[in-house]
Amino acid sequence: MRHNRGVPTEEVLEEMRTSDPPIHYLVGTPKGRLTKLEAELLPLEWQRAKDGVDVKLLPREGELYVLARSNDRVAKERTMRRRQLKKLWARLKELQQMAPARDTLLLKLGAAKSQYPSGWRLVKIEVSQHGELSFYLRKDKLREIRQREGRYLLRSNLGSENPAQLWQLYVLLTQIEEAFKNLKGDLAVRPIFHQLQKRIEAHILIAFLAFCLHATLRHKLRLRAPGLTPRSVLEQLSAIQMLDVHFPTTDGRWLIFSRYTSPNKVQKLLIGQLGLELPAQSPPRITSRRSLEPLSSQTRL
Repeated sequence: MRHNRGVPTEEVLEEMRTSDPPIHYLVGTPKGRLTKLEAELLPLEWQRAKDGVDVKLLPREGELYVLARSNDRVAKERTMRRRQLKKLWARLKELQQMAPARDTLLLKLGAAKSQYPSGWRLVKIEVSQHGELSFYLRKDKLREIRQREGRYLLRSNLGSENPAQLWQLYVLLTQIEEAFKNLKGDLAVRPIFHQLQKRIEAHILIAFLAFCLHATLRHKLRLRAPGLTPRSVLEQLSAIQMLDVHFPTTDGRWLIFSRYTSPNKVQKLLIGQLGLELPAQSPPRITSRRSLEPLSSQTRL
């Protein structure tokens, strides 16, 4: 079975349907398709998939279209849109009062469009030949967006019309995509073109172990600190550095102390909240040689 929240081409979907054996899929759809199917979806009844999530099921030409509506997603999208619209509106009023030259105004409007893209779509902006700025809220567009908040359209050839099962598969898809995002983002594990099979296997093993640790951290946070994310914790704890401090001895050797920096208040709070303990500082060691090569990333005293 293939999961994909992206938008594969019709050729790819046809290839999966006609393959031997056939490949089952659950994929996302372009927003334009929701517009085309809106008339057929509108009279259908919402079915409960889970608490806070409802779906409409539309069988069509050997496939099943799934319109999902999430209450949590509605609240999130509405909050984000309001925040952007409020900031954009304040910026437009500021530019209107500043009354800069027309070319300067157009440049500043371009910057505002890049900074507040979701708010920009809801505002009609006009600049006269004399550089006068006017704007107003596109109420029709706002009404349309509000009707589609927290909704997304999926399509599948699974043949199942069990809303709970379809939603469970979709949630599994989001978790798989989150795993790839963590590998490439938080864990900075990118694909590498290895030449030897054993190196490929080693790379996969390290990536898998890193993801297991990341998933364990996420589980700990869910139990002990629900408001935190693995990314925020890793960013805080990454400031704890490990370094070697070198002291020269009278006989030409070096006394080396391996030390980690003392955690600050926030780091101590995180460590305590997670029920972790930092290891004891390592005992000092002394080199057997009478000289040591210059060090670039270590501290010498």
